[in-house]
Amino acid sequence: MYPPSFRYYRASSVAEAISLLQREPEARLLAGGHSLIPAMKLRLASPPALIDIGRIPELRGIRRQDGGWAVGAMTTHREIEFSELPLLAEVAAHVADPPVRNRGTIGGSLAHADPGADYPAAVLALGATIVAAGPRGQRSIPADQFFQGLFATALEQGEVLTEIQVPALGQGWGWAYEKFPHPASGYAVVGVAAVVQAEGGVARQVRVGVTGAAASAFRPQRVEGALAGKALDEATVRAAVEGAFDPGQLLSDPFASADYRAALCQALCRRALLRAWQRAAG
Repeated sequence: MYPPSFRYYRASSVAEAISLLQREPEARLLAGGHSLIPAMKLRLASPPALIDIGRIPELRGIRRQDGGWAVGAMTTHREIEFSELPLLAEVAAHVADPPVRNRGTIGGSLAHADPGADYPAAVLALGATIVAAGPRGQRSIPADQFFQGLFATALEQGEVLTEIQVPALGQGWGWAYEKFPHPASGYAVVGVAAVVQAEGGVARQVRVGVTGAAASAFRPQRVEGALAGKALDEATVRAAVEGAFDPGQLLSDPFASADYRAALCQALCRRALLRAWQRAAG
């Protein structure tokens, strides 16, 4: 099926993209296109205009900055997969297949906020910051405040997601991502990212992000609180995740019931935490 006709613009800068969004308030931004274009072909989305931001130089690349990394929104999954970025490199390797990773972008994935996308779990576990630019200037959005429901984010009308700021994780830090993928699409039926800081034989900080299980990614703070200040052995982690995920708060669809997703959350959370702890303490 072909999409309805639309107007096409190619922005050469973030400022031009913002200006075009003011002129075309119903337009959609086109990044790698792996989420938007299929939706348009199925006529699930019919924007009157597309603004292509995929060739804006300032939105591409990974650079070090004080206290961490800045990842341009148009950086591809493949670039991230083969980078030194903590956790994100591991997560990128789980995204779809090589053709998609060569074209799709982290900014497009986060802005689309598909409930089964991989990166939302990672940015929550990392405590990352999402940077957006719009008519009123630039602002920083903590990842904890970014995801606001099914395909919904904190981005405002006319804003462009420009970069993701990720803290540096040095010695004593560990991370891991565990995923149960849909066999056809590769999206996460459930995916769990964990970041742990080990100090003095115990976990000083524990952050967990869960994707695929609910309408948007979330942090299971009950699990995090139960493990802070403890050594993360098998029994301790198993006790912390037991019963921590309420099926009543989770998705149920033809791919997995809410009860099954709750069981997956427990199992994958345990695996991710133990692997992250092993990396942190080792």
